[in-house]
Amino acid sequence: MRAVRVFIHFAGALLPALAGYQAAAQEQLPEPDEFFQVPPVLPVQVDSAVGLTALHPVKSDSPAAFSAPLPIRSDRPSWHDAITNLPGDWASAGEMTVSPANLPAIAGIAALTGALIMTDRETFAFSQHTVETSPFVRYASDAVVTVGEGSTHLGIAAAFAAYGFIADDSRALRTASQTVEALLAAGITVQVLKRISGRESPAEASSPRGTWRPFPNLRAYQKNQPRYYAFPSGHIATTMATLTVIAENYPEQAWIRPVGYALVAGLGISLVNVRYHWYSDLPLGIVLGYTFGVLASRRGEAEDCTTTAGVRMMMLPSIQEGGGGMTLALVF
Repeated sequence: MRAVRVFIHFAGALLPALAGYQAAAQEQLPEPDEFFQVPPVLPVQVDSAVGLTALHPVKSDSPAAFSAPLPIRSDRPSWHDAITNLPGDWASAGEMTVSPANLPAIAGIAALTGALIMTDRETFAFSQHTVETSPFVRYASDAVVTVGEGSTHLGIAAAFAAYGFIADDSRALRTASQTVEALLAAGITVQVLKRISGRESPAEASSPRGTWRPFPNLRAYQKNQPRYYAFPSGHIATTMATLTVIAENYPEQAWIRPVGYALVAGLGISLVNVRYHWYSDLPLGIVLGYTFGVLASRRGEAEDCTTTAGVRMMMLPSIQEGGGGMTLALVF
């Protein structure tokens, strides 16, 4: 396993980044004809019969030439998979939530969210001071927030679908279908939780950390959504879902995860800067996006999704003279 650690520190603020979650699948032997084990030294595009005939071992004296094979699926998605798989995604997410193996991770996410709630007043004040004193930060935040819009991610899915049809690329078609599936699963879940929590966004805050009004009236919610929709962040959830699906389908592209996680961190900061969210709204959104992204992209690879795989994310507090911050560590 290759470890990459990124450290982020902001003086005077407790900066959230990425929250880990035990939401991956146990490794199992592939079913016949379901996966092709492709060594990294060979082409990974094997979605056609021609590609299969070209797979021959490369002569090499180094055992590393055949280490860490990459599983590449060859099946094409059905047109309805993004819809018909949703009940299974929600059922699997529910099972993972009550799984004893995931209780420490869930407790950690809850503790992180609680700690961030306690510091929301200070971190929001710091972000607003930064926006007011830096036109660049203000304009950059407005631009980055568009990354989390649902239309952006549907556009990404459409681009993969178009390429898949034009190039007859099953992997691109799967990525498109799984992206839509993960967006729907995460998005609907987020909307339900927003209507349960009823937390004020910073733009409508009537208290220093935003008032919570659980189970708001649906008509009142629709009339003034910023008064109720802060927790959890849908922008973060959709972005994390899309990133996870793409990274899972293109494992040989090692740059996708670090670049994507940096973008997620920037999006989280921007959402606070533009007064859409508090920092404490972000961890659960990240968890939901990652969970449904994994469930959509690893369907059929394992029966039990209770162990850690893929990326591990750790966040630790950092206190220095003149301010505090967060240390973020990503292990791939």
